[in-house]
Formats: sequence, structure tokens, C-alpha cells
Amino acid sequence: MRQEREAAIEAKLREEMTRRGCICYKFVSPGNNGVPDRMIITPDGEVIFIELKTERGRLSAEQKAQIRRLRDHCMTVFVLYGAEDVDSFIKHFDSLRR
Repeated sequence: MRQEREAAIEAKLREEMTRRGCICYKFVSPGNNGVPDRMIITPDGEVIFIELKTERGRLSAEQKAQIRRLRDHCMTVFVLYGAEDVDSFIKHFDSLRR
């Protein structure tokens, strides 16, 4: 059940960001456990990494390390917990592009 919920949250993010003209990749990096779930490339060329969790999900130590590593390299990384966080992220994204 948890995977279905996380998959639904991920689908919502992908659909909404694609609708806004973004490229929304499922991010997989063999040999690098814990990388964020999605890599979004905006129409402006900005790269945003997103780790998606259910409302009660927790970051693993590997995920925390990967997020820290990306941020140390000036990458934008969001951790979104549930559909409400996805909605808030989308509103924030929209407000920056007006």
C-alpha cells in the first residue's frame, strides 16, 4: 500500500510539472544509493532534485548524505512529504514564474 501511495504522489508531481513545461526524469544513479527520486529541469534550465516520501516517510542515512552532497554542490533539493507538500511545491514554483 505504501508504494502505491508514494507512486500516486510521484505521478501527481510528474504530471503537474510536465504540464508546466518541465522535463521530469525519474532519477536513478547505479552505485549511488539514496539519490532523490526525481530530477526536474525547468524551461529556464534550472535543475531541481526532489525526494518524495509519504506523509510518514523518513529519509534514510544514505538519502540524507546524498541530499547534503547535492546541496554542497549548489543544487536545489526538496524533500516532499505527501500530496500536500507536492501541492505547496507546485504553488511555490508557480509563484516564482509569474
